Amino acid sequence: MAYTFQVTVDSADPHTLADWWADALGWEVEPTDDTFIRRMIAEGHASEDDATTHHGALVWKAGAAIRHPEGLDRAPRILFQLVPEPKTAKNRAHLDVRTGADDAQAVVDRLIAKGATFLHHGRQGPHTWITLADPENNELCVSQ
Repeated sequence: MAYTFQVTVDSADPHTLADWWADALGWEVEPTDDTFIRRMIAEGHASEDDATTHHGALVWKAGAAIRHPEGLDRAPRILFQLVPEPKTAKNRAHLDVRTGADDAQAVVDRLIAKGATFLHHGRQGPHTWITLADPENNELCVSQ
């Protein structure tokens, strides 16, 4: 049997990082249901400490997710989950952002303007890429 998956990224500020990545990829932040969150708190299944406000909306503090605008059949969901510890070492896995017909350098410039950090240029034979770090220092590569 084949399985589906989501990619999960540890984060100090999952909602802000989800916003950044949704913008970076042209994806959507999954909406939250504040009525459901309030009901879970009222019924004792969650506490006020389990929720927070982000951009004026009540959200679960523990995380935020993004998805491709064409749905989960197009690409796996990415979940940004709250963790207490900061990132301390190089990622063992990272996202490769392939720009297709869009100019990779223009995408890199846009991401840097929005808080990414340039790390280095890479090359293997005819293939080139640019490695960046997102606002929480998670590595990503951009190529065409």
